[in-house]
Amino acid sequence: MTFLEHLEELRWHLVRSVVAILIGAVVAFVYPEILFDRIVFGPADPDFVTYRALCRLGRELNMGQLCIGKLPFDGFISLQMGSQFTWHIWGSIIAGFILAFPYVAWEVWRFIKPALHPNEKNKASGMVFYISLLFALGVSFGYFLLAPLTVNFLGSYDVMGTVKNSPVFTSYISTVLNVVLGCGIVFELPVFIYFLAKVGLVSPAFLRRYRRHAIVVILVVAAIITPPDVASQVLVAIPLTLLYELSIYIAGKVYKES
Repeated sequence: MTFLEHLEELRWHLVRSVVAILIGAVVAFVYPEILFDRIVFGPADPDFVTYRALCRLGRELNMGQLCIGKLPFDGFISLQMGSQFTWHIWGSIIAGFILAFPYVAWEVWRFIKPALHPNEKNKASGMVFYISLLFALGVSFGYFLLAPLTVNFLGSYDVMGTVKNSPVFTSYISTVLNVVLGCGIVFELPVFIYFLAKVGLVSPAFLRRYRRHAIVVILVVAAIITPPDVASQVLVAIPLTLLYELSIYIAGKVYKES
């Protein structure tokens, strides 16, 4: 195929992906009571499943600080007339992207697959499944763990006793959606490392050499985004560390096969 033919092929893959995202966005848009009341604003409810699980864990470990009985703010405010409508659209688009992600990954794979050799296709079989699985795990991790911890920490952060936390609802929504979507992307680290190892940009020796640096960065990030207690930091740091170790294993497999 010529360069222009490749561009035409890519265009149709992108068009089908955008259509799939828009279909998901329309479905999310017409059910705001599910998207916002139950999902997006779920971490703002003291009865959220994560808070109840942490409370049970706190009772088992005799750590009362894990039990969150009441969130540090009451309700949200809107300062602009069109902000709710705007975020209804943006929230629906992000939800549509999350819903359509497996199909988008499949379209990307269909575009890349013809350029691979037969043995490379065999080694990369199941790539769409693994990409979608890691993304789903990342989104779940962000929504059920990081988002509640972030909401509780930022909402309770008090620099002055006379300052009352009354968050703008757009700030809350952007925080939750960015955390969830960001975790979905971060959990693609093993796939990212796989392709970097395939082209020779990283090696398992390189990743092992900087393992300590990576663990320090993970612990710092966990300390920033979680409440100030060791248990919450460990809950966040463990999955991220396992992802890094999985990336080392994948890079080693790629180097053995090359």
